[in-house]
Amino acid sequence: MSTTPSQAPNDEAMKIIINAGKGRTDTYAALSAVAEGDFRRAGELLESADKSVSEAHVVHTDRIQQEASGEPTAYSMLFTHAEDTLMTAYGELRLVRKMLPIFENYETRLRALEEREVAQP
Repeated sequence: MSTTPSQAPNDEAMKIIINAGKGRTDTYAALSAVAEGDFRRAGELLESADKSVSEAHVVHTDRIQQEASGEPTAYSMLFTHAEDTLMTAYGELRLVRKMLPIFENYETRLRALEEREVAQP
């Protein structure tokens, strides 16, 4: 089945929502992994989140470039929702990515303190 011009913006919006949503899910899973001290897993999840958010961003950028080149585009509430979802996912991903090394540092420092405490008679 082919996509009609009126379906295209909704299809694009759904691609953005799905990919941004997956990125957001992976970001929250990474944060849970950080809370459990599994920094390796958190890093893997953040890489997956980054890939998903990047895929959503490509679709979004393509749509903006179409409009910037003069191709007419109709307003779409679904596309507006997709943009909001993408920007929220991107902001959360950036924040958790910044938090990861902070918590890794805390874990390293805490472990060193605990080892010193055990070593003292």
